[in-house]
Amino acid sequence: MEHTTATDVRDAETSVIVDLCVIGAGVCGVNALWVASQYLKPGARVALVDRRDEVGGMWIDTYDYVRLHQPHPFFTAGNEKWTIDKPPEHLADKAEVIGHLQHCVEEVRKRVTLVDVMGREAVAIEEIDSIVRVSCRNTAGDTLTVVADQVIDASGLDIETNPPLALSSTRVRSVSPDECDVRTGEIAADNAPVWIIGSGKTAIDTAHTLIAHFPGREVNIVAGTGTVFANRDLMYPKGLSRWWSGTRPNAILTGLADRFDGTNEAEVVDWFRSTYATQPIDGGKHFLLGILSEGESDRVRAGLSRVVMGHLTDIVDEGEDVTMLTRTGDRVAIEPGSWVINCTGYFKKHEQLQEAPYISASGRVLSVGTSAMFGFSSFGGYFLTHLLFLGKLSTAPLLQADGNEMIGRSKVAATMAAVTLAQYNLLVTFEHVPLHVFEDCGLDFDKWYPLPRRMVGQLKFLAGRKRRLAHYRKSLETLAERFDLPLRTLAQPDGVMR
Repeated sequence: MEHTTATDVRDAETSVIVDLCVIGAGVCGVNALWVASQYLKPGARVALVDRRDEVGGMWIDTYDYVRLHQPHPFFTAGNEKWTIDKPPEHLADKAEVIGHLQHCVEEVRKRVTLVDVMGREAVAIEEIDSIVRVSCRNTAGDTLTVVADQVIDASGLDIETNPPLALSSTRVRSVSPDECDVRTGEIAADNAPVWIIGSGKTAIDTAHTLIAHFPGREVNIVAGTGTVFANRDLMYPKGLSRWWSGTRPNAILTGLADRFDGTNEAEVVDWFRSTYATQPIDGGKHFLLGILSEGESDRVRAGLSRVVMGHLTDIVDEGEDVTMLTRTGDRVAIEPGSWVINCTGYFKKHEQLQEAPYISASGRVLSVGTSAMFGFSSFGGYFLTHLLFLGKLSTAPLLQADGNEMIGRSKVAATMAAVTLAQYNLLVTFEHVPLHVFEDCGLDFDKWYPLPRRMVGQLKFLAGRKRRLAHYRKSLETLAERFDLPLRTLAQPDGVMR
């Protein structure tokens, strides 16, 4: 998105004037909106902009059988409670998640005057003297200008749907899970083999759904280097056992960051795999912060017909045969008429994205982009907005690294860097905000556990904060030097540490 500073104000044919403009109506944007509403005066005018027609972000577009990884109470905005009558361990489905995000926005609407600018994409942000203009364009090409005192660009990861893979073969059926619900339609009506490309959450969700709905059907995976998942049974024990069993999610994340030194990501993943992971596919090399139960892993492992470790490059027709080609030169014969489902992930390729400065020179535009500052975009929307309204963004020495660039260098290292960066920035934030900011954070995974267990863990974490801050920073500096990546201190927007 173009972001410029100008010296003159030009009249717009169509415009709205607001106190604040929030760009993005996914979980990141809704958290930013929720936090902002705690600081703005009652009745303040706030514009909510999104290219989609309704609140929900990526959940609007993604595959219909998607579910949350974690118990649903921790996917929220601020401390808004869910209204569904389900046990806390329930993994909310697509409709439930969208419904909750929309409920959160309706709660915000009770505190501020919300101006809906839905169905329009923010295409440019322009700072002019003491105001900010956001140009919002709909699919017909009509432009609406939002004039605001402040702007929060909370488009987050800006997830887009997966297209079907472009394959040379004319004898396979290439589809996207976002356009092809595997539970219904043509894919469900026949019994042709299915090849799932990818091994992350989308791939495992797809495999689990097919195996559960069509027992005995041939389901195969091309798994790349494989993915390991956090074991939900260990992280979220049920019932009274929460008092004595399980390991707090924040303790696991701290363990990862404490072990990472900027060079040893493979070793840290090995430790995690042997301690807290579950593997639907043996030998996985990547950990992308996904979560599965042992039961889900076992069902997928037992139901898969074939697992090909490698990266698909093409599928070609060779006479009467159809052959899958991999990056390492392997050739795998597959049955003509097979379904090929693109589950390679939703993150835009790193070269497609340009990371905006986290805060503009004037301090009027906050960008919660792909910089891995808090690990999850929801946390970024929550904590950065608090820091903005508290006037702390210029003094809190948060670290910023471009998550896209890290992924482009190494996915495994990028995950460890994101975890370490999040732990570092949470410690810094704790020292710069009132305690209630953390107490009101309903995103906190540890709130699954009783307060006494949480407090003991928090005290241990904070007791070693000086040592941890030094270690985390050193690890991130080492990683930045190793991969020639910029690592910035947010309190100095133009200051590159190396």
